[in-house]
Amino acid sequence: MMTGDTELEPDMCWQAMRSRDRRFDGRFFVAAVTTRIYCRPICPVPFAKPNNITLYPCAAAAEAAGFRPCRRCHPETSPGTPAWLGTSAVVSRALRLIWEGALDGSSVDQLAERVGVGSRQLRRLFIQHLGVPPIKIASTHRVHFARNLIEQTDIPMSEIALNAGFKSIRQFNHAVRTTAGQSPSELVMRLLYRPPFNWPALIAFLRSRATPGVEVVEENFYRRTVEGDGRAGVIDVRHDHENACLLVRIALPTYQSLLRVVERVRRVFDLGADPREIAAHLSHDPRLKPLLDDQPGLRVPGVWDGFEVAVRAALGQRLTVIDSNAVAGELVRNFGRPIETSVDGLTHLFPRPEDLADAELLAAVAGLCRDAPLGGQRGSLKVEFLRNPPK
Repeated sequence: MMTGDTELEPDMCWQAMRSRDRRFDGRFFVAAVTTRIYCRPICPVPFAKPNNITLYPCAAAAEAAGFRPCRRCHPETSPGTPAWLGTSAVVSRALRLIWEGALDGSSVDQLAERVGVGSRQLRRLFIQHLGVPPIKIASTHRVHFARNLIEQTDIPMSEIALNAGFKSIRQFNHAVRTTAGQSPSELVMRLLYRPPFNWPALIAFLRSRATPGVEVVEENFYRRTVEGDGRAGVIDVRHDHENACLLVRIALPTYQSLLRVVERVRRVFDLGADPREIAAHLSHDPRLKPLLDDQPGLRVPGVWDGFEVAVRAALGQRLTVIDSNAVAGELVRNFGRPIETSVDGLTHLFPRPEDLADAELLAAVAGLCRDAPLGGQRGSLKVEFLRNPPK
């Protein structure tokens, strides 16, 4: 068994492969030099002999070495949290920016400046931890993202190519055929996570805090309005427990910002978490262990937008969750952008900062807050934080 990265431990990886241990899914990839195919360590297909196997820390490194993804286990869809995560804060931050499209319209030099290092240093760190430079990571991510769009949407192939960051259909077709060994029309999509996944607990948290007009949350789905490039749309997220994935349907007039929308869904549902490893560490605390045993697979709910959660947090300082939802709904109705959707309950986009900067907010929400208990007082809600937010 050979390794494409010195940080991988072959003995541990081989043991994980033999047991098909899901804890290692996405942490490394297994490439067979005989078939030129790479797989996840949980692939049901028997692996080649150890002397015919090479290990890689990420899918991009395997593809850069000329391997194609397995059609049985779909390694390009494996959940995140690779083995190197946390070993380099610079690489971790740069990768998140790449996932959000940082290299689609910018250079590696500009990315390096954003993370506070030189471009040569950034390339060196990527080679050290991932085995490939940043530009290859971005290219592979675009191909995998395009594969996802093909199955879950009806977007024309030409739009998928351009919205995934490719400059032409020809470039797109070449990249997909090189990576997958098949044409784009044959591809499928999955948005996987690492089990266990406590969907009921997460959806209950989001449901109790849903903003009226912007979010509609029930036991089996999460829906909300979204905005991309100034255009309004809707997303629908559902849980597919049998296949350990989330099904995300996105409706937007244009899809130029689709990559960012998908990454925000991943953030809201904490799809990059490794619940087994988290539980292994937290279980050392005798007070936490019973809670973890009772609720396996808990995730940390993320936020869709920083400004939106700042407004909700400020409202929550003086109100209960229920009262805060009602006031947030009133705020949305008065200052949010009305939109037409086919989903009952989704009527507005959440207000932008510029929508609230000079708004007469006190009059808009005073009626709702007049009868709500505010820290032992009764009166109108103070909302000057929107003009002068606390540091």
